[in-house]
Amino acid sequence: MTYYLFHYFEKKYGPFRNLSSLSIEEALEISNQIKHEGKIFASQRSSDYMTIRRELEKIARDQFIVKGGKPRNLFPHYMTLGSCDWLESWYETPGKISINLDKFLEESISFTYGDLFPTMRYQDDKPYRKQVYTKKEIKDVIEKFGYPQVWNRLGDKGPERYIEVQIWDEEVLKKYI
Repeated sequence: MTYYLFHYFEKKYGPFRNLSSLSIEEALEISNQIKHEGKIFASQRSSDYMTIRRELEKIARDQFIVKGGKPRNLFPHYMTLGSCDWLESWYETPGKISINLDKFLEESISFTYGDLFPTMRYQDDKPYRKQVYTKKEIKDVIEKFGYPQVWNRLGDKGPERYIEVQIWDEEVLKKYI
């Protein structure tokens, strides 16, 4: 089976723009600008979003390293495993890029079953909570639980809406950045 990764973005800003790559001050400035525009999903983020995001990214990176990952970046770029039409609704003028999963080395990408925020913070007893998966492991998780974007397309069955991919090496992404 061929797997594809998808990246959704606001066309006027372009793909793979990453707040985590900025200083906290710069990230807050851009976040405030997005809030002021108020037209896209990111405008709804809380004031402590960047602090929480950086903490969660560190947890994900550390877990990935324990599993043999070799991240070249301190922060990831984000994609989804499989398409998720709901993410297009986050943007005023959405753009979308798809890349074959086989283009990425095992040691350069990790996965969470759902978005990093609810996966690492939601309090329930689901076995995929607080877990980061490797490229090999995520296939077993999909076999067991399916794709959230299929069984939870409307978001009425929990916070998982897609499988998130954390890209820890920009090599494959260079032609898109």
